[in-house]
Amino acid sequence: VQLQASGGGLVQAGGSLRLSCAASISLSSRNLMGWYRMAPGKQRELVATISILTTHYADSVKGRFAISRDNAKNTVYLQMNSLKPEDTAIYYCYLDYIKPYWGQGTLVTVSS
Repeated sequence: VQLQASGGGLVQAGGSLRLSCAASISLSSRNLMGWYRMAPGKQRELVATISILTTHYADSVKGRFAISRDNAKNTVYLQMNSLKPEDTAIYYCYLDYIKPYWGQGTLVTVSS
């Protein structure tokens, strides 16, 4: 199983980015998918997960980020709005498919 993440980049505070993560296998809504991030000098942090119709968000991103998925495209998305400098991190997509799988990470940099 491979996960290909994309969509990171440099954006000013208050801006938006949309991350995508495509899986190399067919998925169903039962497969938990999500996004984690790791900022410099910090531990990996859960950002958001989605499974069937359930979503979960870290308190730090609630109301600003939205996770969604397109099972027909085997892809999970993370729409990030009102970005803050503290959102700067490498974002990793995650898939729970028999065992955990991780994407290669995509860098998001938010300038003040």
